[in-house]
Amino acid sequence: MNVLSATAVAAVLVSTAYWLYALGCIARFRRRSEAPVAGAPPVTILKPLCGAHPGLYDALRSFCAQDYSDFQLVFGVQDAADPAVEVVQRLMDEFRDRNLKLVVNERNASVNPKVANLINLYESAEHDVLVVADADIRVEPDYLRSVVAPLMRPDVDLVTCLYRAGDEGRGWGTLARLFIDDWFFPSALVSATGARLRHAFGATLVFRRSTLDAVGGLASVGAYLADDYVLGERIAARGGTVVLSRYVVETRVVASGFAALFFHELRWSRTMRAVRPVGYFLAAITYGFGWAALALVASGFAWPAVAATALHGAARAAVHRAARRALGGRSRARLAWLLPARDALSIVLWAAAFTGRTVWWGRRRFSIDLSGRLERR
Repeated sequence: MNVLSATAVAAVLVSTAYWLYALGCIARFRRRSEAPVAGAPPVTILKPLCGAHPGLYDALRSFCAQDYSDFQLVFGVQDAADPAVEVVQRLMDEFRDRNLKLVVNERNASVNPKVANLINLYESAEHDVLVVADADIRVEPDYLRSVVAPLMRPDVDLVTCLYRAGDEGRGWGTLARLFIDDWFFPSALVSATGARLRHAFGATLVFRRSTLDAVGGLASVGAYLADDYVLGERIAARGGTVVLSRYVVETRVVASGFAALFFHELRWSRTMRAVRPVGYFLAAITYGFGWAALALVASGFAWPAVAATALHGAARAAVHRAARRALGGRSRARLAWLLPARDALSIVLWAAAFTGRTVWWGRRRFSIDLSGRLERR
């Protein structure tokens, strides 16, 4: 074997070790239990909306149907002609007994569109405990009780959640599902190991008004693309405790074609490169099937490369199976066979993140500086 093939085989083995560690993280996550906490304080859920995808009604309805004694649900758009308004009005007619409110405010108080919407919604929040959740998230009736409970402990300042892909993803959406369930979920558990969690995930953020005010309010993160990540960082930097909930929400997979998938994930890649530059660079080692292909070709399919590839394949299959069980779904062998293709696409996206700083958010174009700040283009 030459130097190139030996290096590639070593990279495959390192990648395999990483995924075996991730397998252990998934096992610990599944065994975790959360002690019941007394109390169910009044809660305001903030839902920033922009546009209406086919699953929006079901996603928003799942929040209206929460098994919780006292909660307010505030929806917000920045354009009265937004198609999401019709969906919200339908829900307000259906759930007349719930405290639902629609806010239409075109004010842009930050460069980040989501945060600008949240700032407008915040003014209508009636309660001290706030929950922020993305528009495409779908949950079960016990969601609110589950995610608010940890905040009742006096030592907890922010609760956040991981997410899994919905089952509707087909075609290119299958690759998007593999990224969420087979790469993001286990990798997020790896990043959450250690003494303290120092960041948050936008699928769910639960905090008190006082905690938000202490870090400068929503406006303090309005200049960043990864506003949720930065909010978690700032709370942790002030000595606050960020907790990862045992609850996993479901996100809608949207991939109408390869271009939609590519540019959506490119935005995520450039976001991660901005907020965690070292971690993002080292993430290349996690795409083991790419290194395996290089090892096989460079070595002429020598037995060390073949053996390392087989070992890596077994590890990834085990992670695939464990992740599906942890996320409440069944393992599908046909999806596991697509993991090499998923790694190939991820390698291209990883490299593309270094070729520019432009991202598309809907129809809006932004550039990201080295600190993750947004600038309209």
